[in-house]
Amino acid sequence: MKYCIIGAGGCGGSLAAYLTDAKKDVTVIARGKHLKAMQEEGLTVDTPHRGTFTAAVRAMTEAEYTEIPDVIFVCVKGYSLDSVVPFLQKHADKHTIILPILNIYGTGSALQKEIPNSLVLDGCIYIAAEIKEPGRIWQKGDIFRVVFGVRDSKDYRSELKTIESDLRDAGITPLLTDYVKRDTFKKYAYVAPMAACGLYFDASAGVFQKEGEERQLFADCMREIDALAVAMGIPFDIDIVQTNLDILDGLDANASTSMQRDIWAGKDSEIDGLVFEPVRMGRKYHVEMPHYEMIAKKFGMKD
Repeated sequence: MKYCIIGAGGCGGSLAAYLTDAKKDVTVIARGKHLKAMQEEGLTVDTPHRGTFTAAVRAMTEAEYTEIPDVIFVCVKGYSLDSVVPFLQKHADKHTIILPILNIYGTGSALQKEIPNSLVLDGCIYIAAEIKEPGRIWQKGDIFRVVFGVRDSKDYRSELKTIESDLRDAGITPLLTDYVKRDTFKKYAYVAPMAACGLYFDASAGVFQKEGEERQLFADCMREIDALAVAMGIPFDIDIVQTNLDILDGLDANASTSMQRDIWAGKDSEIDGLVFEPVRMGRKYHVEMPHYEMIAKKFGMKD
């Protein structure tokens, strides 16, 4: 399988490093100082579970890439999605599988409309990682899981099992699921409340790892997403609050969501998709979202 990864931040960079280290055929698309560092010295990853390693990743710009790969991982932020559509249209054919692993729920079905001749999956990633400096990724927890699948069973391809196997070979936990709408919404039920509450309290993971109003608000927001899942017809098969609290408690105390880091840095952010969108979804599905409403109002959402 020939893989292309567009986006080399904490998620895409980690995928590229692990797959490359496992001798898979991978190209990562990047830019700027991060690209230059990867080209000159490889990509170094600091992890709590396997120490520090450097992978000799193949890295280049969008303009330099000329191939049609078997699989494209889309690892950009939600606000950058439109900008990569031309790349995907140029480098995907009917055999290409496109796997977006963004924080924003429903990205796969939205992309499928833009790229109708390729198979676009739904997917998500569980990882706490960020660029520490050009050419270096810092992972802040042991969790590294990729969830993916087709929305309609008629679209299933045997290549999905190969992707699953390659991820496992690379030390990444794969979940090829028959219930991808539900299982990607599980991730949203973590990242959206964590982003909203982290922003509300201007806090990293350590603040939420101990009892108090911060942890309580996080749990309340997760319960609102849980109610949304029921209303949407994709009820969770687990105790989503306890499951996500366990994930939170396994992170480095300094971990934060990428949305928070973007806002702290004065950059564009995914606030619309992670803080405002749950409120809109609640209104659509007639689910009361008082805690989300409170947070969204504080940060400027208009009625």
